[in-house]
Amino acid sequence: MSDEKQYISYNNVHQLCQEAAPKIKAFKPDIIIAIGGGGFIPARILRTFLKEPNTPNIRIFAIILSLYENILTASGGEVEQIGVKVQRTQWIDYKQCKLDLVGKNVLIVDEVDDTRTTLHYALSELEKDADEQAKAKGIDVEKNPEFKTTFSIFVLHDKVKPKKADLPAEIVNDNNRYFAARTVPDSWLAYPWESTDIVYHTKMAIEQGNDVFLP
Repeated sequence: MSDEKQYISYNNVHQLCQEAAPKIKAFKPDIIIAIGGGGFIPARILRTFLKEPNTPNIRIFAIILSLYENILTASGGEVEQIGVKVQRTQWIDYKQCKLDLVGKNVLIVDEVDDTRTTLHYALSELEKDADEQAKAKGIDVEKNPEFKTTFSIFVLHDKVKPKKADLPAEIVNDNNRYFAARTVPDSWLAYPWESTDIVYHTKMAIEQGNDVFLP
């Protein structure tokens, strides 16, 4: 991975969502599930561009997963580094939200496809939830494919690197189900919602050409 930090601006994120929206519209998502914290803002921006006249806004649901863990150092301090196990911090309360996944088109949104571990976990668990909901209704989705839940994925950036987890080929090889606004080298991407100094962050994004781009 390149050590040079690439600063991504809010303008850039907004434009990437706008650019991807027409392709995602073909999938016709009924529900958006944002993986926090990186997927929250892209999901909300994307919803604006997916809105169709005289139709309700697509509902957005949030899940929070962590792949990072605190490691003790020799001096007794702690450092944060990428872990090997995904931790659930927040999941969907389907009953409280009155959310039925059965037969829906579900778009999962995150900011980056890096190791792919988090995306793999989110997709696998949501597929299990959808299957359990179908079984609870007495529906055999194999015999009644119209009730099968179809998932797709949108990320701002897909890093070109060996992944530590897989996604189904039927998704990643389908341009109508796996949407990456940009495919980029394996570099350190700094997103604006992570910044504590947005003025400096934006200045660096402009200098690096990561602010706005021409259509």
